[in-house]
Amino acid sequence: MKSGFVHHLLVAALLLALPCFAQTTSLITNGDLETIQESGKPAAWALGKDTTLEKEGENHFLRLKSPQPGANVLVYRSIPLTPDVKALELSYKARHEGIKRGKKAWFDGRIIMNFKNAAKGAVNPSPKPASFNGTSKEWKTKTQQFRVPEGAATLEILLTLFEAESGQLDFDDITLTPIALSIIETAEAEAAAKEAARIAALPKPKPQMPVALPEQLPPPLHVAGNQLQTPDGKTVWLQGLALPSMEWSAGGENVLKSIDKGLTDWKANCIRLCLREHFWIGKGPYQSDGGMRYRQLVDDAVNACGARGAYIVLDLHDYRAPQQKHADFWKDMAAKYKDHPAVIFELLNEPHNIPREVWRNGGPVIDQKTKKDVATENKEALVSFQSIGMQKLVDVIRETGAKNLIIAGGLDWGYDLGGILEGFALEDRGGNGIMYSSHVYPWKSDWQGKFLDAAAKHPIFIGEVGADTQRMEFLPPERQEDPATWVPDMLGIIQKHRLHWTAWCFHPKSTPRVLLDWDYTPTPFWGEPVKQALSGKTFETKKLR
Repeated sequence: MKSGFVHHLLVAALLLALPCFAQTTSLITNGDLETIQESGKPAAWALGKDTTLEKEGENHFLRLKSPQPGANVLVYRSIPLTPDVKALELSYKARHEGIKRGKKAWFDGRIIMNFKNAAKGAVNPSPKPASFNGTSKEWKTKTQQFRVPEGAATLEILLTLFEAESGQLDFDDITLTPIALSIIETAEAEAAAKEAARIAALPKPKPQMPVALPEQLPPPLHVAGNQLQTPDGKTVWLQGLALPSMEWSAGGENVLKSIDKGLTDWKANCIRLCLREHFWIGKGPYQSDGGMRYRQLVDDAVNACGARGAYIVLDLHDYRAPQQKHADFWKDMAAKYKDHPAVIFELLNEPHNIPREVWRNGGPVIDQKTKKDVATENKEALVSFQSIGMQKLVDVIRETGAKNLIIAGGLDWGYDLGGILEGFALEDRGGNGIMYSSHVYPWKSDWQGKFLDAAAKHPIFIGEVGADTQRMEFLPPERQEDPATWVPDMLGIIQKHRLHWTAWCFHPKSTPRVLLDWDYTPTPFWGEPVKQALSGKTFETKKLR
């Protein structure tokens, strides 16, 4: 009797110790659609146009039917979440008939889910959408498990025919259940191990460039006041070209050929190579090798520059504010290129729409602009997340033992360095120093306050600079300036203060363009002055902006 009583007590204690979400109660009320109001509508569900409650025998279900091509048919639910919910499982039955994609690949049947914080701002990452195409007339039960990001207060669920050409989509028995995070972690670990084994069996990509010999490499650089110097005290002035494409394509576009042309025909001594963290680890579109070919191309680029005694800036070409994924990138990158004399690390391409405190030390990033007068320089959606700050990226690099020179970009899309002189400079613990970066375009004003004042105390890298006769789509017409007046003034100020610089960009399709074509013909409005400046022509500044 006693042992049995103790056993029952232990079982009861174990059940009480389980988290509340160990119960199977769904967070979606009336997910089986069997609670019907007097109006004939399902309780807790707001059905819109072209969404109906249907019945087969004694079973009720939802039906979405497209009335015409391109129509948007949807049912919406907003599910409150408590802080203890760290992972969820969505389960449902679905069937569909005649769903034909619309004008875009994602115009089809979908379950779209978005996390929101308490202020209704977006919280990433969102769960991967489920999609439905063609016909599947039999009911099929499907499940999806996903993490709940920090700060999420609600989960918005949209069952939709999203601008499909045609089709019908049915749902039933929809549940959303909290689950233990360990379930997802275990599944992820098993999948990662399987994927690692598959990748390990793949043939390794062959290098396209030999490893640069020690005698070919340039001397390492360090910060000395507002200059860059070699170990023997010689001052170095970095002048070169920004090379895009590896931020949007895992294979890049003419990367090694462009480096060769830039260092020889254009006489650059520095290449800024734009990279992305997801390509580096093999998570980008169309990658199936774990990032091996991408990393090899980066290595080839490093060797191409190093063998010619030139420097290469490895630019993490992302935006807004530092995140943990950026720290992971730099931990790996810094370990690989630790103390390589040709390699310079640029922490983050263009920080923007965050306070100086968050820029430096991290903190909450909200999905709102901080200043109305700042031009929005691309279509990046503003979302909410927790930033780790630029100082953390510096620390992650230094913790690997890498002393490489570091570049840190300012605010306002990499332009504004005013905070550096007002208590927000970064600390470099044991490295070769930090150079600050500013991106300068014709619509930017206050050169003195935004980068020239900082240039009196720190080395400054104008990592992106350029002008185009074609007005950028985000720019009001009154803020467009003729390159004929702006370019000489900008190049003149660079030369007068010996600001380090790489012209944006050495590609014929990404504006402001240095090139007209892949024959490396310079554009007359920007490419020709750049080539002249790199060859030693002096420009005069007549007017500050």
